[in-house]
Formats: sequence, structure tokens, C-alpha cells
Amino acid sequence: MPWISLCSLEELTEGRGKYVEIEGFGLAVFLTNGVPHAIDNTCPHAGASLADGEIESGCAVCPRHFWAFRLDNGQMPGASGVAVTAYPTRLLQHHGKTLVQAELPIF
Repeated sequence: MPWISLCSLEELTEGRGKYVEIEGFGLAVFLTNGVPHAIDNTCPHAGASLADGEIESGCAVCPRHFWAFRLDNGQMPGASGVAVTAYPTRLLQHHGKTLVQAELPIF
């Protein structure tokens, strides 16, 4: 799976989500404690944008019905089998900018 640049680190605000659409993926990108995270943007419950939600206890919380998904693995705490996909992320220095990249299953 290739690493795809999502945005620059400067575009992210600590504790807030950013919606990024790239290569057919709608992603919610978050920055928590200086670490970027990327998960599928659409809540599986009612389709709300997770990027519009808050971060609470390491989870993205859906703004519509408050379902929470862990940023590190996409799982809903306490609900086995309910999850969104979480993608590995990394930071890359490129031409004086810090880019946020995610490893996406693009063929």
C-alpha cells in the first residue's frame, strides 16, 4: 500500500478534525498530542462526518449521536465489531514542509 500525502501538518489543529478527500477516500484527519491520525470519515451509524466531531479520551466522537471511535484502531470502545477503518500515518519532511501521510489501500 502506498503512502499518500493528505495535508501539511500546519493545516491541522490539535484536537480538531479535518476532512480530506483523496483517491476516493473520505478521511477524518486528527492531531492529538502532536501525532496525526486518519480514520474513515463516515460514521457507520447514521453517516455523519467524524471530522466534525470532538476528540475525547483518544476517540473521535460523532457529532450526531455521539458514537466514539478510537483514533489508533478505529474500534468503538465496548462494542466488539463496530468500527471504522484506521490508517497508519507518518510525517514526512518535504521542501521545508511537514506533510501528513497515510498508508491507503490504493492499487
